[in-house]
Amino acid sequence: MHPPASVLLNRLLARARFRHLQVLLQLAELGSVRRAAEAIGMTQPGVTQLLAELERLLETPLFQRHARGVRLTPAGADVLPMARQMILSLSASAEAVAARTGQGEGVVRVVGTTAGVNGLLVQAIAGFAAAHPGVQVHLQQAEIDDSLMSLSRGAVDLVVCRSPAVVPEGWAFHALRDDEFIVACGPAHPLARKRRVTLKDLAGARWLPAPAASMARKRFDAMAAQFPQPPELCQVITRIPSATWALVRELDLVTVVPRSVVRHMLASQGLAALRLAEPMPLPPLGMLLPTEGMGRATQVLADWLRGHAG
Repeated sequence: MHPPASVLLNRLLARARFRHLQVLLQLAELGSVRRAAEAIGMTQPGVTQLLAELERLLETPLFQRHARGVRLTPAGADVLPMARQMILSLSASAEAVAARTGQGEGVVRVVGTTAGVNGLLVQAIAGFAAAHPGVQVHLQQAEIDDSLMSLSRGAVDLVVCRSPAVVPEGWAFHALRDDEFIVACGPAHPLARKRRVTLKDLAGARWLPAPAASMARKRFDAMAAQFPQPPELCQVITRIPSATWALVRELDLVTVVPRSVVRHMLASQGLAALRLAEPMPLPPLGMLLPTEGMGRATQVLADWLRGHAG
C-alpha cells in the first residue's frame, strides 16, 4: 500500500534537498544522466544516487531508463512543476537578497496583465531602467486571476492591470489611464479610409474573433448580435499578439481589441482604428499597490508609472 500524501510530505520536508530537485529538473530537460551530471557539475554516480534517494522518499519511479537515457514517468511529471517552481523561487530570492544587500536601491516584483504590459509597462519600463539603474525589477506577465493569486501568496509588490471587479484586502487600485475597445485593422484595409464606419460595414467585414471568455470576445459577440447577417470569421483563434496582427494585416481582417494593447502600433501606423459612431469604454488601466508596508523600490516605480501615464 502506497503511503498517504501527508507521509510523503513529511518525508520531503525532513529529508529532501534542493539538489534533489535540481537533479530532477536536469534529467527531465536533458534526458541523460551523463548530460545532467555535466550540467550540474557532479559525477554520474552522484546524480544516480540523488535520483534513487528521491524515488525512495516518494516510493515511486520518477524516470524510466532506456537505451538512450531516461524519460519521465507520470509520477515524475506530477512532481516536475513543483520542482521547477521551487528552483525558480530560490533563484529569484537569491537575486533579490543580492540586490538588497549590494549597492542597489532594492527590488520590486511586478506582474502585468496583457493590457497592463502593452498599455503601460512596455512604454515606461525602459525609461525607468535608465533613470533608476539601481532598482532591480522582476517582471512577469499573467492574467488577472493569476495576478491576484500572486498577491495572496505575497509573491508580488505591484500589479499593473485593469481595474478589477474586487480589490483584495490590504491593496488599493490606482487608475492611471483611460481605455476603450476599438475595431482595429491593417492600414490598407478599405474601411480604414472611411470617415464613419456603420454597423452594415462591420457586418460585411471579415473578422478575427478574440479567444472565448475574453472581454474582447464578449464585446464582439454583443456587436455581432446586432448585425443584419452573421459575419464571416477567420477560423484561427490565438492569444499570441504577433500572430494576431500578422493575420489582421495580411488577410484584411478586423478585430475588437483594447486601445491600450495596440497603442504603440496605432502610433507607428502598423494598425488603424476604425471610426465608429459610438465609443466602447473599458475600465481604466492602473496599479494595484499595498495600502501599507510598501518598499522603497515599489514606491519609486509607482511614482514613475504615474508620471509616465500622466
